[in-house]
Amino acid sequence: MSQHHLPREPLPPSAPATVTVFASPASWIESDALAQCQQVAALDGMRHVAAMPDLHPGKGAPIGAAMASTVLYPFLVGSDIGCGIAVFPIKLKRAVPERLAARFPDLDQALDPVRDADDPAWAAVDGDVPAGHLDGLGTVGRGNHFVELARVDTILDVRHAGRLGLDAGDLVLIVHSGSRGLGERILRAHTEVHGAGAAPDPAAYLGMHDEAVRWGSLNRRVLAARVAHALGAEPTAPIVDQCHNLVEVRDGVYLHRKGAAPGDGRDVLIAGTRGTPSYLVAAHAGPDANHSVAHGAGRKMSRADALRRGRAKHTVEELRRTPVGSLVVCGDRQLLFEEAPTAYKRIEQVITDLVAHQLATPVVSTTPVVTYKTPDLGSAARPDRRGHRGRRGRS
Repeated sequence: MSQHHLPREPLPPSAPATVTVFASPASWIESDALAQCQQVAALDGMRHVAAMPDLHPGKGAPIGAAMASTVLYPFLVGSDIGCGIAVFPIKLKRAVPERLAARFPDLDQALDPVRDADDPAWAAVDGDVPAGHLDGLGTVGRGNHFVELARVDTILDVRHAGRLGLDAGDLVLIVHSGSRGLGERILRAHTEVHGAGAAPDPAAYLGMHDEAVRWGSLNRRVLAARVAHALGAEPTAPIVDQCHNLVEVRDGVYLHRKGAAPGDGRDVLIAGTRGTPSYLVAAHAGPDANHSVAHGAGRKMSRADALRRGRAKHTVEELRRTPVGSLVVCGDRQLLFEEAPTAYKRIEQVITDLVAHQLATPVVSTTPVVTYKTPDLGSAARPDRRGHRGRRGRS
């Protein structure tokens, strides 16, 4: 049952919603994204739109924005309800990219309760699987999702790093994934009847939404466990796990986040690209920013543009090894180009903007060692399934 305390009936119309963009003149923000913010601001019940420095256009609504309204709009959260980023410490004796890249499991292959009954990654499942949704459990998905083995590079705030138990040279798994087909099913059920309109029964939507958020968090834990075991390490609990596609009831309104992480006293991993650092920050965003921070570098090219420009500039092999010396596991050649580091904004500028607007304190930077997107079936062996006996049910 949802624990949300729902707002009362929508307030009568008042002044137009405000829009605040937390970016500096040095940041490149597309006019289409700004136009989408204004379109959202014109929706009934909207109160305030806070746009982050990674803002970019989405399908019908901006990505990189937190939107407060007295009316709940499922389309503002989108189909990947529960998508987020988690960080797991991992202990390895040696971190040789070539050796480790070959050991990553096939994370397009979901865990099956029968075939994979003895897979140790099931230990990450504590209790029932939310909504009983087994489809896609333990898979990354496509788009900008990934699992990355990274090294803590620079300690930027000793106190916060110590609180999180991080030191320079430590290894972590960074997992970016969501609710896979579950969130999509929830949004489709709404849009088939109501389109981009409001949720007619907010409590019913929030009940399903909350299960998708829990499922996304569970999936990140399962993914981390699968990779840890494959690399010969023991799985650990996450030190950071923040969802950036969700809605919460806060201060009497619905706070929709689409590509924006909760920034009210939370630790957040703000993802760069597979060829640049990422930054773990201690967020302290206030009401002007709708208590939110950025979730990543933010795209500066559409997928089509990235594919066209990338093919003109790079070979597949050039994209498999990054400028920082890390390796990319990705058997999907089109995705290699679509997700090239050049398709994204400069993560350093995003972090600079957050600091300038007093929304976050950088804690550590991380550098990729191996970034997994999709299996490279030509080099990665399938895990040995021998010895799987019986059924380990998940409901």
